[in-house]
Amino acid sequence: MGILACLAAAFAPYRERYTAEAYRDTVLTADTVAERLREMCVWVAVAEETIAGTIGCRASGAEGHLRGMAVLPEWQGRGLAVALLQMAEGELRRSGCRRVTLDTTEPLERAARFYERHGYAASGRVADFFGMRLVEYGKGL
Repeated sequence: MGILACLAAAFAPYRERYTAEAYRDTVLTADTVAERLREMCVWVAVAEETIAGTIGCRASGAEGHLRGMAVLPEWQGRGLAVALLQMAEGELRRSGCRRVTLDTTEPLERAARFYERHGYAASGRVADFFGMRLVEYGKGL
């Protein structure tokens, strides 16, 4: 499945910095991607007949949540991440959300900077993600 390949390629450079359980939950399996597709609105960016990027979102009342943002390494820096983020945020706005959150792990420093450039700020909430620190970011919509 293209989403699984995209997630695996995008997160491969960070594999050694993840616990095995956290990595498996991040890159998904055939079962967990099917679950995500049932529970969330999942967007993909297709380039050259390949899923080059993906993001999922879910609305829960006035708050939305983003999960699973990934762009193939060869497509990074070309605007796909911005387009995916805008699509997901637009979906959450249409669903009545006034705030959106996402979580990221500490190894994903580049992702954290990307989110900050797009209006997200660390909320101060940190959770355990299979033995890793999971930092919450949020912004108003």
